Amino acid sequence: MNGRAVSFPIPDSPFSIPGGAAAGATRILGIDPGSRRTGVGIIDVDAAGQARHVFHAALNLVDNGDFAARLKQIFDELGAIVAEYAPHEAAIERVFMAKNPDSALKLGQARGAAICAIVQHGVGITEYAAREVKQAVVGTGAGDKTQVQHMVGLLLNIPGRLQADAADALAIALAHAHTRASIQRVGIPRSAWRRRR
Repeated sequence: MNGRAVSFPIPDSPFSIPGGAAAGATRILGIDPGSRRTGVGIIDVDAAGQARHVFHAALNLVDNGDFAARLKQIFDELGAIVAEYAPHEAAIERVFMAKNPDSALKLGQARGAAICAIVQHGVGITEYAAREVKQAVVGTGAGDKTQVQHMVGLLLNIPGRLQADAADALAIALAHAHTRASIQRVGIPRSAWRRRR
């Protein structure tokens, strides 16, 4: 990847660990939806709360000029990733209000295609606002993309500079891992998670 977006499948990717989650670990899929690139990140979290990197990629949609075909690409490629890596849970960034209504609409449609791809495999999905993700990973809701990329690399021991969309997706997965651990410590049942769809 090295700073450029790639599209699934990546059979020999050095950023992929094949096989299912280890016994006792929870596999979490994070998604940073976009109509030009959609970031995907997968981590395993053990009972002690330690996260391990499994997979990351940025689905490159820019070469597909037809918007409807882009939505199908998100649905198909993300569905293939879910089928291969079998995550237990998923998390996605919540829609934010963009200045451009057309951009906001396209983002919402891309997000809908991603959610459908996950839900059709029976995986539950939780939403997070961008500020919540930054707070969990960087320590402040005002962190920028460079800080997110740097902290995700450190937390998951990934060498080199992460592609921005993939880093955001991994950050969303890490934020979900942090939130679920906090909720479990307090003893709130999963059915009561406020952001769960």
